[in-house]
Amino acid sequence: MIVHPNIDPVIIHLGPVGIQWYGLMYVLGFLGVYLLGNYRVKHYPSTIRGDWNSEQISDFIFYGALGAVLGGRIGYILFYKPAEYLANPIDIFKVNEGGMSFHGGMLGVILAVSLFARKTDRKFLDIGDFIAPLAPIGLFTVRIGNFINQELWGKTTDLPWGVLFSNGGPLPRHPSQLYEAGLEGLVLLVLLWWVARKPRAAGTLSGLFLLGYAVARMAVEFVRVPDAHLNYLLFDWVTMGHLLSLPMLLLGLFLVFRKARQ
Repeated sequence: MIVHPNIDPVIIHLGPVGIQWYGLMYVLGFLGVYLLGNYRVKHYPSTIRGDWNSEQISDFIFYGALGAVLGGRIGYILFYKPAEYLANPIDIFKVNEGGMSFHGGMLGVILAVSLFARKTDRKFLDIGDFIAPLAPIGLFTVRIGNFINQELWGKTTDLPWGVLFSNGGPLPRHPSQLYEAGLEGLVLLVLLWWVARKPRAAGTLSGLFLLGYAVARMAVEFVRVPDAHLNYLLFDWVTMGHLLSLPMLLLGLFLVFRKARQ
């Protein structure tokens, strides 16, 4: 058993404002996308459709950050607690209390890609394929933020790497945040980076990202505790995470195998 270090979610207080680890993880994620994007442009230019430079990458990250944060918040409200936020709309702005949805953030990023494609006269899938090998670094950092915050932990376990969370009861639990950081983050990053070393048909990398994330998320959902107010939605094992990941799985399969046949 491993005891969670019980890290203070707030790194430092600056007067009435607290700088939180979770927010820092978002910043580190966007910084990682910027650095990896510039590295890819410099070392693998032949694998990228369209011209990219540091300024254009920065511009896209601005669009993507807005889409991820706003979409993540709105998605959480709509997918997980619509009635509660409708009854107390002021709580929508209490982002310091948590409440972000990856699937909502994904929809926000898709909208951001669409707007950026229109602004820069680029193809949607060309942008998606450029970003896909970079995005897992952001998933990794955010899941580390979840672990620091002691949220989204898993079911109880007697495995030697079970973690005793201070807010998770007296028994150790699956560190599902770290499982997701490893699968959605590191494993998916390595896989996509390896595939992206050579030119691929449009949509292939985007499809692999969607497929890889969906498989990883749906697998971890089996050991992750569902939201208490939702519990299991079907058959005592299907969660909201499963249902929201299913469209990503199907779209990912479509993009990958459609290109494989061409």
